[in-house]
Amino acid sequence: MSDWLLLVDHSGDLAQHETPHKVLKVADYLTKPRLFSDRRPNIINLSRSYAYQSAGYYASLLAEARAHRIVPTVQSMVELSRKSLYASALPELNAALARDLDALAERPERFLVAFGRPELAGFKRFSKLLFDWFRVPAIEVRLNEAGGIDKLRPVSIHALKGERRDFFLDALDSHTKRSWSPQKARTPARWSLAVLVDPKEEKPPSNAASLKRLASVASREHVEVQPIGPNDLANLAEYDALFIRATTAIDNFTYRFARRAEQEGMPVIDDTQSMIRCTNKVYLKELLEKAGIPAPRTLILDEDANLSDVMESLGSPVVLKAPDGSFSRSVHKVATREELTKKAKALFKDTALIIAQEYMPTTFDWRVGVLGGKPLFACQYKMARGHWQIIKHGEGGKMTEGGSATFAIEDTPAEVIDIAVRAARVIGDGLYGVDIKQNEAGVFVIEVNDNPNMEHDVEGLVLKDEMWKQLIAWFAVRLETRIGHLPR
Repeated sequence: MSDWLLLVDHSGDLAQHETPHKVLKVADYLTKPRLFSDRRPNIINLSRSYAYQSAGYYASLLAEARAHRIVPTVQSMVELSRKSLYASALPELNAALARDLDALAERPERFLVAFGRPELAGFKRFSKLLFDWFRVPAIEVRLNEAGGIDKLRPVSIHALKGERRDFFLDALDSHTKRSWSPQKARTPARWSLAVLVDPKEEKPPSNAASLKRLASVASREHVEVQPIGPNDLANLAEYDALFIRATTAIDNFTYRFARRAEQEGMPVIDDTQSMIRCTNKVYLKELLEKAGIPAPRTLILDEDANLSDVMESLGSPVVLKAPDGSFSRSVHKVATREELTKKAKALFKDTALIIAQEYMPTTFDWRVGVLGGKPLFACQYKMARGHWQIIKHGEGGKMTEGGSATFAIEDTPAEVIDIAVRAARVIGDGLYGVDIKQNEAGVFVIEVNDNPNMEHDVEGLVLKDEMWKQLIAWFAVRLETRIGHLPR
């Protein structure tokens, strides 16, 4: 049986004498992964903040990369950050809350739930359901005048005093004496494919012409394709599967749609787990490293890192990256210590950790599309003219791109395909674009994208309609399995 580990920001947040389990500072967990190389602990993250890209956020993110069980998960952190993200849970939660309130003489304004236990008697069923939805150590439930949920707010242990702290510690003790159980699965809706697009997006992963081609191919495969937009979340359950063709981020509408699709039991590309894993380069670095997949030499830096050691370790120039940049944004090549310090300082304004990576100059990057663990397409994306990246960002938001060349899978170097498939499989079973550098030293994975471009005249230049047929087949297998009508 695996052991328990409790993470805190400061030693005073939870003293070792208050629990029989190991208490460790978040900073040590982030920066000393070798402490756990031969262990697989169950971790409870008691950080003071679960905000996006805080140290507490990264603790849960890296725990997942290290195959450690973690409470709360990044998914729960993200969903509880805004009411709009947990709104899909409210109907079921409010119904359970109403049943518990009916048996009470008085209605409280707020109460605490710790590990599925309520601090006030009478809310046992509701509290268990709340923890099934959001595996967070402590959540304060604030009620509105009608007796429904006004707000759900994670509460840090350092803010709990007196009887509330005693209640939390008792709930913690009870929780760590029983086994972990999976969250409840949500049930499905009906049969058709919704394609989520953002009409305002200037550079979507598939253009309108390509999506029309998808719809045409899908109709021949007896699949109805319907475009939906950011304001159609309430109608999502009318469809049977979701294909996201807007640039994904865990703090925008695409995540809400993916999460709702999962709650409805719908097959979805991209799923929330893939979004969380792929949109953060810190997570990817550890995940690929753990899987033994070659990548450029990389350092994860916090604000206390000794920047003098970076160029000594990685050489010069160095590539600095924000963990969640896309389209080559927040990626900088720095050649001097002064540039390194300046860029790092700017990046640390928005994130607790940044990436420093060795510079690998090439004239193109490979992009291998992998669907369901199998290679789908292979392209070479060439560097923008006079630039070291595929995309050159100019003034006023102008972007300049290099050209491309598309190859049949059998004509692509075998080692490129092999490493791409291996990298995609450690992320999941969906659709991924694996970016690879190839030089005299071998092949190296730069990153794995959960939302790769699929243009009919670029990525689909070789496969043509077959690219869309394979995508439809991925959804069809899962849909027909779900409704029990697999073809013989």
